[in-house]
Amino acid sequence: MNKKSEFPKTIIISRTDKIGDVVLTLPMAGYIKASDPQTRIIFLGQPYTKAIIECSRHVDEFWDWKELAHLAPEESARLCAQAGAEAIIHVFPRPEIAKWAKDAGIPLRIGTRNRIYHWLRCNRLVKVSRRNSDAHESELNMSLLAGLGRINLPPASQLPQYYGLSAKSQLNDKFKSLIDSTKFNIILHPKSKGSAREWPIQKWAELAVLLPKDKFKVFISGGPDEEKDLLEFFPRDGQSAIVNIAGMMPLDQFIAFIAAADGLVAASTGPLHIAAALGRCALGLYPPIRPMHGGRWGPVGERASFLSLDRKCEDCRVTKVCACMESFDVRSVCGTLLKRFEGPLHRQEQTED
Repeated sequence: MNKKSEFPKTIIISRTDKIGDVVLTLPMAGYIKASDPQTRIIFLGQPYTKAIIECSRHVDEFWDWKELAHLAPEESARLCAQAGAEAIIHVFPRPEIAKWAKDAGIPLRIGTRNRIYHWLRCNRLVKVSRRNSDAHESELNMSLLAGLGRINLPPASQLPQYYGLSAKSQLNDKFKSLIDSTKFNIILHPKSKGSAREWPIQKWAELAVLLPKDKFKVFISGGPDEEKDLLEFFPRDGQSAIVNIAGMMPLDQFIAFIAAADGLVAASTGPLHIAAALGRCALGLYPPIRPMHGGRWGPVGERASFLSLDRKCEDCRVTKVCACMESFDVRSVCGTLLKRFEGPLHRQEQTED
């Protein structure tokens, strides 16, 4: 990094999409802070991502895009002037935000060159092409920092140190009591709200049963809209050794629960990236299809990894059924977990962020 930074004093990072995308954007804030600790970072995002953004010590303030979208240009300009916003980085490009930033009078507006509206609204363009790139999403995000000047960007292997992520909320005693300090507490997160190719729930159920109960305590997680589907396979009858926590926690509590647990397995979802960023064991199941493959969207963390088939396949674009995901063998996935998650509990190895 630069020994002496000449960054703007206040920078807005704009990423107004899903939780996983936001997590993979947070290293940008950490790298800016490492280069110049005095730089103030404002993160512009969707309201439902606020809980995870506020867990990063590198973000100074969260701005809710849904609230800002309704401001008149003069009100936006007044807000940005009061905050001292000198630059905005359009990580997730949206034409309405590009217009908002220009109308608000933000002096430095950084965007990608391949968006026509960025040529009209931004004054510094960076050559970044996500569609045809095999680079990881986190690396593509970081490349936009070139708009701030000459920066020696770190390799992908160093990005985990820039998350600055830790659970902000204390875990409720009700959920804290579920953690078994004598076992490896593993969260299985079967669904993805349609954002990823999914492993069939039936196979998740087989995996949950197959994991040895003397080594693992198994939790099933999911959002409120996924709770009904998961209850069919993981009932809350008070008798099962597999604990279904789907739909029981707001995001801030779920983040705290992931931090209290030891590992998480999922497809390409927000919780997988949260676990990786928190330094927990994170195992992702990915199809080989572009651009959804693990090389592009896999979890980034010191204890993160993913499984994927070593072949090229595009069949699910036509059939809508992902044979590659369905072909993951339950015993093989279980064997991988036993190999990668064995040894001392991660909770005992983890130091404070």
